[in-house]
Amino acid sequence: MGLRTYIVEDNVTIRENLIGTLEELALIQTVGIAETESDGRHWLEQNPEAWDLAIVDLFLKQGSGLGILAACKERLPHQKVAVLSNYATPDVRTRCAQLGVNAVFDKSNEIDALVDYCIQHSTRAATETVSALPPQS
Repeated sequence: MGLRTYIVEDNVTIRENLIGTLEELALIQTVGIAETESDGRHWLEQNPEAWDLAIVDLFLKQGSGLGILAACKERLPHQKVAVLSNYATPDVRTRCAQLGVNAVFDKSNEIDALVDYCIQHSTRAATETVSALPPQS
């Protein structure tokens, strides 16, 4: 089982390419997708423990990724939130940090860094799962 990842991205082409790349290179398992703020918030509220990583775009068909980030502020310690946006300016990065985001990536030139982040988080999650298992005799 891969890193359970929830993706909020309204551009179908970007979303499909992102999912394909991350499932192949970072061994993520996509557990859900949303194109709008309301759909993203609803899924996260209904599935608070069903994800390990949320990847959120800030500009959506309806609403904003900022509302989804606010909904993720109260999450389990192992859950991470990453922003993937064309607008990863210093101001946006600061605002995301204020909302508790773990990482911000620019769509135009930081996809490799996002893949590396997912691999790192996936490896850490797998290690924590194994160490939490009771010892076998």
